Amino acid sequence: MTEAMRHAYMDRNTFLGDPAFVKNPTEKLLSKEYAAEIRKQIQPEIATPSSRVQPGMEPHEKPETTHYSIVDHNGNAVSTTYTINGRFGSVVIAPGTGFFLNDEMDDFTVKVGEQNMYGLVQGATNAIAPGKRPLSSMTPTLVTKDGKVFMVVGSPGGSRIITITLQTVLNVIDHGMAPQEAVDAREFITSGCRMKFTSNSAASRQTPKNCCRNAAINWLSKPLGEPLNSLWSVCRAPPVFSSESSGNDSAVSGKVREGFIYGANDVRRPSGSAVGY
Repeated sequence: MTEAMRHAYMDRNTFLGDPAFVKNPTEKLLSKEYAAEIRKQIQPEIATPSSRVQPGMEPHEKPETTHYSIVDHNGNAVSTTYTINGRFGSVVIAPGTGFFLNDEMDDFTVKVGEQNMYGLVQGATNAIAPGKRPLSSMTPTLVTKDGKVFMVVGSPGGSRIITITLQTVLNVIDHGMAPQEAVDAREFITSGCRMKFTSNSAASRQTPKNCCRNAAINWLSKPLGEPLNSLWSVCRAPPVFSSESSGNDSAVSGKVREGFIYGANDVRRPSGSAVGY
């Protein structure tokens, strides 16, 4: 999985840009034939040497991104990630509003071969142009099964968001984890040039009682016929930069077990919570 993620980030950084300005090779990148080509390059016994990819610094997550996931009793779902990108965004307040404008211009390729705020080295297809949208790693996600909401997932975390969201979904679907277990599981992060495993020591210290008191986990259930009015999970970036608090996600699953709704927030991010009413 790590090697596949590294290839995906290299393709993202090299080929993708605003589709209104560049032709993204989406069909090729999503084709089974291209996946087979990548698979042939991956050796299960050894990782690709870092010298074969462009180097980049290990980025710190900035505390300016929020994600929330919501499911109501009718099965309507919302997954939203929003950000001002860097600290205080562009340091400009829109007159009469009281909020900062973002500095998402950093998500463009300002200079080919140079790193952006999150350590990504991107290509010319993501260059700045009037009216153009920059690439973003924000990945608010809805997963459906048989036409119904199965998971609502998302996370803060800058360039780490894509891999974190993917692993949470795989943990539930492929590994049979409950949402809280999937969110708290140890993660490995890659942005194409470096890989990092995150510690789960914070989660291991939590008992169910402590978790509920800290609002880090609160799995919610009612029998069929008595649905929850609403379930929402909010995850905010932490005030302190650290590996333990960097890039943790929130997830809501509408149907892990028949008649139950589960909400989860990473225990490494106690500023978030999972609640229902």
